[in-house]
Amino acid sequence: MINSDFKKKMTDSWFSYLQAQICKEFESFEKKKKFIRRDWSKKNKDEGGGTSFILSGGNLFEKVGVNKSTVSGKFAKEYKNKILGAGKNGKYWASGVSVVAHMKNPKIPAIHFNTRFIVTKKEWFGGGMDVTPSHKDTKEKKLVHNMLRKVCVQNKKNYKKYKKWCDTYFYLPHRKEVRGIGGIFFDYETDNWIKNFKFVRELGLTFINISREIIRRKKKLKWKKKDKEKQLIKRGRYVEFNLLYDRGTKFGLNSGGNIDSILMSLPPEAKWK
Repeated sequence: MINSDFKKKMTDSWFSYLQAQICKEFESFEKKKKFIRRDWSKKNKDEGGGTSFILSGGNLFEKVGVNKSTVSGKFAKEYKNKILGAGKNGKYWASGVSVVAHMKNPKIPAIHFNTRFIVTKKEWFGGGMDVTPSHKDTKEKKLVHNMLRKVCVQNKKNYKKYKKWCDTYFYLPHRKEVRGIGGIFFDYETDNWIKNFKFVRELGLTFINISREIIRRKKKLKWKKKDKEKQLIKRGRYVEFNLLYDRGTKFGLNSGGNIDSILMSLPPEAKWK
């Protein structure tokens, strides 16, 4: 039986390592721009905090944020009933890493990834990744889903279930449209911590590989003003989803997270018709 403190230590260490690897990989695509580090802590410093790395105005990345946080505390009374295992006291511990990359070139899609480990009276993993293009690319869609299917199959995870969950989750009901081409999404993975932790680690590395392939294929593509306009309109949908429906945004706001880190997913520029 693995005790909870060991699980917390291992997942927290992995998320720190993954954050560093993602920043290293993404920075390699930029000639001059570097990530800027910003540390933050909750009002009660005993309840933890996080570290955000932001790179903006690059040759490739218009804005990319790689955030890692480890926090604890009590959920607000009106929110704790929505969290698995929060119980009457609402105590929790949570660690995770999240990434959102908005590209300068509109031909390259926005990429999102996050994985997390949450402990209440229950303990579980959640996360996933998805891709939001503003220009259709069938080959790219196939590439993304094939690589995600592979990591799921290798870890005996239900790819079809995770894909469907992603399609359902990243949906804007008020517009009756999906946010992008999907990916995978999962939550409440409570069984077999060792196997779930292995899957989460391999998914993190797969995210790096997918991002590298997407960028490699498209970083030299030429684009026009009309392509950028299309991207900015699509980004508007991204903003709507993250502010209205995103679980991570709601969790961060209800767990005393840092506002700037929570809203790092928002693009630097967007438009609405």
